Amino acid sequence: MGAPGPGRSVSSGARCSAPGFLRTGGSVLLALCLVSVRVLADVGLPEKSPESVGFSASRLERVPAMLTREVAASHYSGAVWLIARDGSVVSHGAIGWSDVPGRVAMDEDTVFRIFSMTKIMTAVTVLTLVEEGRINLDDPVERFLPELAKRQVLTGGTADAPKLEAAAGPITIRELLTHTSGLTYEFFEAEPLKTIWSRSGMWHSASLREFVGKVAALPLASQPGARWTYGVNMDVLGAVIEVVTGQDLETAMRQRVMIPLGMNHTTFRLSADVRAHLATIYHRTPAGALEKDAFWTDLGTVAFPSGGGGLFSTLHDCARFGQMLLNGGELGGRRVLGRKTVEMMTSNQIAHLAAPPGAWMPAGFGFGVRVRPADAHTAGTLGSPGEFGWEGSACTYISMDPGEKMLLIVLLQHVPYDEDGILEKFADTAYQALK
Repeated sequence: MGAPGPGRSVSSGARCSAPGFLRTGGSVLLALCLVSVRVLADVGLPEKSPESVGFSASRLERVPAMLTREVAASHYSGAVWLIARDGSVVSHGAIGWSDVPGRVAMDEDTVFRIFSMTKIMTAVTVLTLVEEGRINLDDPVERFLPELAKRQVLTGGTADAPKLEAAAGPITIRELLTHTSGLTYEFFEAEPLKTIWSRSGMWHSASLREFVGKVAALPLASQPGARWTYGVNMDVLGAVIEVVTGQDLETAMRQRVMIPLGMNHTTFRLSADVRAHLATIYHRTPAGALEKDAFWTDLGTVAFPSGGGGLFSTLHDCARFGQMLLNGGELGGRRVLGRKTVEMMTSNQIAHLAAPPGAWMPAGFGFGVRVRPADAHTAGTLGSPGEFGWEGSACTYISMDPGEKMLLIVLLQHVPYDEDGILEKFADTAYQALK
């Protein structure tokens, strides 16, 4: 990883030699001395001009302009972004600071806690095992993790005296991939389930298997297969990967996904090198100042490899991963998944389920990814039917649109998630630039 260097916006090709300026289309936006724009020379994917792949270059400049305004207003500490179409990058860059008090510039080699974007990489790793015939989608998870047999479902009572009923059937691999297992996240639940799960101490586990043991003692939020419930499903699948491969999760994921794709800066391990390039997570104080968020920083450094949210990664590692999926499972002659596997992964697996009153549920969901159905007329952003991707809780976002052959990534380190609709602003300013 290199040191911060001079910056540019690829959509214009113009360079700027001093922090605080963003050149777009021959004009210069003064973004205050708070804002620094940086970029690396090697983006890991080929580059083309926006016009050559169907973008308006001038309209595409609205993306860095919007991010610059947000950072200059101290709404966010900084951001990196990338937009590609037809396999070629048309806009990318970095704005602001990875560490505000230390005035460390955000760069395209800055490391981010990508949190739940990890789930897509875990899902892909599981699907490589399906392709090898080592597991089936409808296998019960207890075949690999016996402690998860004979699950119980919460039906009422209190945290100290819960009412339970036996699960009607086992949790399957498919249900874990689609978040329909009944496993949950405690912070999304009402009482008494919230307290029951919070008491488990599962995030303080020393290993994935210890984590699974603590989860096994907890009641489910619903019957397996009955409804979509966002939760620790991918963490459990991480333990399945370890059992089936005989490797730790990072080794299995590295061999099957990261090495073939050249994702050299993606890891579960907070090494000295990762720490040296790691962006700080911020929140806004009541007075509007940016302040380091200790809670989410600590949550992002659990002792075990969290398949649901534990990866550290960079902009261009994420770009190579996303382009692989957009290509139907292949990048640069290296195939990670088969084309039909990607088609299934990105098809809506929850069309038959209804969202409970008051509960959040995506319009469509595949294996580890949200999927925009053809009839998603109330979607919050511009986009296309079949678009898929996922986000992370500290404002990290990846989207693949097969119809437009378009890849969108923006990475921030900010909580609460998507404050002021920053992710929607990014998607909308990108899509509006299409001719």
